[in-house]
Amino acid sequence: MNLARLDLNLVVALRALLEERNVTRAGQRVGLSQPAMSAALSRLRRHFDDDLLARVGGHYELTALGQVLLDRTSTAYDVLERLFASQADFDPARESREFKLIASDYAVCVFGAELARVVHEEAPGIRLRFAQTPTTVVDDTATLLSATDGLLMPHGVISDFPATDLYDDRWVFVVADDHPGVDGRLTRQDLARLPWVTYQRTYDAPAVRQLGMLGIEPRVEVSVDSFQLLPLMVAGTRRIALVQARLARLLAPLSAVRVVEPPYEAVPLREALWWHPVHTHDAAHIWLRETAARVGRRLGDAPAPGAG
Repeated sequence: MNLARLDLNLVVALRALLEERNVTRAGQRVGLSQPAMSAALSRLRRHFDDDLLARVGGHYELTALGQVLLDRTSTAYDVLERLFASQADFDPARESREFKLIASDYAVCVFGAELARVVHEEAPGIRLRFAQTPTTVVDDTATLLSATDGLLMPHGVISDFPATDLYDDRWVFVVADDHPGVDGRLTRQDLARLPWVTYQRTYDAPAVRQLGMLGIEPRVEVSVDSFQLLPLMVAGTRRIALVQARLARLLAPLSAVRVVEPPYEAVPLREALWWHPVHTHDAAHIWLRETAARVGRRLGDAPAPGAG
C-alpha cells in the first residue's frame, strides 16, 4: 500500500461513519454535507472492497470488517492527532491542551494526585485525563502507548519502551485492626492458611510470581480490580491482602486496618512513566516527563512508610 496516495481525511470520515453508523449524523459530526459524506463512504467501500455499513431494516449495522476497523480507526485517529499536535516549543504557563495517562488506581492515588497538584499550580491551561489500565496492556503495549501520552506502570511488567523512573515503593500486608489470628506479625504459615483479598489483574505480577517461588498459594476469598478496595475488603474480617506501602499509609487510617511486614524479603517496586518512541522529541512530552520525574523525586525524598 502506498500511503502517499491515500487521503488521510478519509480516516476522519471513516471513524465518524463507523461510530455513528449513519451517513447524515457522521457528516454533521465532521462538518460535511450528506452528499460529501456519501461520496467518502463510496471511496472507503472501494478501498476496502467491503460495504462497511450494511442496511438492516431501517438502520445500518457494521459489517464484520467494519467491526474490526472500529477500534483500529480510533487508534489511528489518536495517533495522527498526537503526531500533528507535536510542537518544537512548549510553554506550560501559556499552553492549553490535554494529556492522557493510563494508570492503575494505585498510581493515580499515590502519584497522579500529586502530579495534578503541581500541574494545577504551574500550568493552569493543562488538563490531565487518567484512564484505567486495560487488560491488554501486556499483549498490545505498542498500540496502547501510541494512542496515549504515557503509561504509569512498575518495572517487571512491560519492557522495550522508553521510560523514566519515578519513585520506589514496596509491598506490605494489611490486616484488620482487630484480627484475632495476627498479633503483630505474619508467618509464612499464616499466608497459606488465612483467606486473601487479591488484585485480579496482572500488574503486580512480580510480587505474585515471588509468592509462587516461595511455594505460597494464596487462598483467595475475594478478588477486586482496584487496589484501593483491598483494605476495605480486609477490614472486619480474617482476610489479608498484599498492598503497596505508600497506598497502605494513605488508606489504613480510613479502613480500620493495620500494616504488617511480609514474612520474607518482598521484591521491591519501582514505578515508571513509559511512553511510545514517537513522543520522545516532542517538546510538550518532554515537559510532561520532566515534571513527572520531578514529582517522583519529591515522593522519593519521603521513603515508603514502615509497618504500623
